Amino acid sequence: MPKKTGRNGSAAKTALAQSKIIRDEDERVFRERLARYYDELRWLYMELYDNNDMFAELCSQMKVYYNQRNRKLKALDQKREISGKWYRKRDMTGMMMYIDNFAGNIKGVQEKLPYLEQCHVNYIHLMPFLDSPKGRSDGGYAVADFRKVKPELGTMDDLAELAEKCHEKGISVCMDFVMNHTSEDHEWAVKAREGDGEYMSRYFFYSDPSIPQEYEKTVPQVFPTTAPGNFTYLPKQGHYVMTTFYPYQWDLNYRNPRVFNEMMYNFLYLANQGMDIIRIDAVPYIWKELGTDCRNLPKVHTIVRMMRMIGEIVCPGIVLLGEVVMEPEKVAPYFGTVEKPECHMLYNVTTMATTWNTVATRDIRLLRKQMDIVCSLPKEYTFLNYLRCHDDIGWGIDYAELKRWEMEEVPHKKYLNDYFQGKTEGSVSRGELYNEDPITGDARFCATTASMCGIESAGFEQDDVKMSRAITKDIMLHAYMFTQSGIPMLYSGDEIGQINDYTYRDNSEKALDSRYIHRGKFCWELAGRIREKGSVQNRIFSALFKLEAIRKEEPVFDADAEVYTKDYSDLSILWIVRKAGPEELHAVFNFSDECKTIWMPETTEYADLLTGEKRMLEKVNLPSWDFLWMKKEIRI
Repeated sequence: MPKKTGRNGSAAKTALAQSKIIRDEDERVFRERLARYYDELRWLYMELYDNNDMFAELCSQMKVYYNQRNRKLKALDQKREISGKWYRKRDMTGMMMYIDNFAGNIKGVQEKLPYLEQCHVNYIHLMPFLDSPKGRSDGGYAVADFRKVKPELGTMDDLAELAEKCHEKGISVCMDFVMNHTSEDHEWAVKAREGDGEYMSRYFFYSDPSIPQEYEKTVPQVFPTTAPGNFTYLPKQGHYVMTTFYPYQWDLNYRNPRVFNEMMYNFLYLANQGMDIIRIDAVPYIWKELGTDCRNLPKVHTIVRMMRMIGEIVCPGIVLLGEVVMEPEKVAPYFGTVEKPECHMLYNVTTMATTWNTVATRDIRLLRKQMDIVCSLPKEYTFLNYLRCHDDIGWGIDYAELKRWEMEEVPHKKYLNDYFQGKTEGSVSRGELYNEDPITGDARFCATTASMCGIESAGFEQDDVKMSRAITKDIMLHAYMFTQSGIPMLYSGDEIGQINDYTYRDNSEKALDSRYIHRGKFCWELAGRIREKGSVQNRIFSALFKLEAIRKEEPVFDADAEVYTKDYSDLSILWIVRKAGPEELHAVFNFSDECKTIWMPETTEYADLLTGEKRMLEKVNLPSWDFLWMKKEIRI
């Protein structure tokens, strides 16, 4: 007689049947996505490499990484595909942080998620955390192992758990993916140093010095003072290796399809840990050709486009954020086209530098021109906006335009650096230069937002009037950032007005890099004062909290709103208009030390978004370094 099937046997059969349904559905989804992009992906790959076997391997491995992607991440992919462009919603607010400075390690960040929720933050950028050698890491941008977290920060399991907890709270996680180079301690570099030809071909090795010399004729130097040249000589090997940034960062050779494939596998592996936003570091540099400047070459866009398609096939819920530290006309192409997109988001770099130029000069003309350029771009383009980040401020602004106003590049850079160091009469800023070139006089600048706004100097002088003005300036600049289209990005510590940390000078591994002045440990003691009425921390934190809440509620801040600047006779007044539906926002910013009388476009009823008050207005007094957010109904 046949055996009876018990409850356990029935449950097992049901589970097997459900598992097969899921596998079949997964197979269908993958096939459909691959088919959607297959022809273009193959065309671009073969154009670059002409290697059928390597392309077949890439497709096969995409399927492997898709199968390894867990159910929760696949469900999140599907949800984001349905909602579309989830990262463009007006409630997005980001914060960038170093894990160790913020909370010690990855588990510490997980414990601090309630604080991030208090900050209205739903997007955290974890600064480089992959394994890199101490003292030779450039802040973590010299990766020794793309599949290992720095031991002192935790493990990949910790990272995946943090991402899962973030997703439960509606928080997205961003990480840096360093594509241009590896650490000299990376497994590939170690084998290349041993003379293994397979691994040498993954970098740019030359025994003949004439070839590096030819490159040097056309390739600019990134750090001419601290890391001159674009090659490093290895005496034991008798070879030169390309090192665009620092001698311990070896440039990868993307002419080799093995390099592209393996880096894409690393990319997919990291995406499968739950990363939502992948920041592609130093995008313009990843393709090199002799006789060029090795920047922004057409094949860079081929690589980024292929990366975008690979992501759309395996993990379509993720976003590519491109780091292109260049002027707008060189930045915008990295969005690709509507039909063939590349990066989802890009940094609004020039606007950041031009903002601080405006603070120093009290002249909004250059900033207005910069904003007009950005506003003229397609609304589909999403920029990440920030006042400060982990890096220095390079004065890459429009000097051709400044020359029309009788401002020359070299003396103007000196003025900016002197101003923000507090050497100029009337300056309240404090900070230090980075990578100063004594021959050209060129330099970059480092400081926290609070120190640049005068909170540090006012606190040192114990001057309440100066402190109030510094806090007002700090809040105004953040309001201006929130007014721009795109995602506002805070630097950890800015929400509590954290000032420069000069203790980096006492650390032998950091003392020579002044960027650590604004990379100090997050001060949780100060964060404990955000509810203390009248404290610096309370005044800044509560103001940012209000700005974030208003931005989330008001449709005029939608990504698709019409945005433009308004001409105004006073060169210290920046006027931005945002229109959405029947509403129009007038955002007015006073970049001067004097109170200004602002004449509204028409005498009508305006709603003050900061106070909620509605009143008929013809003119309004705007205190120094303050702003207005005034909304009106558009008459039809």
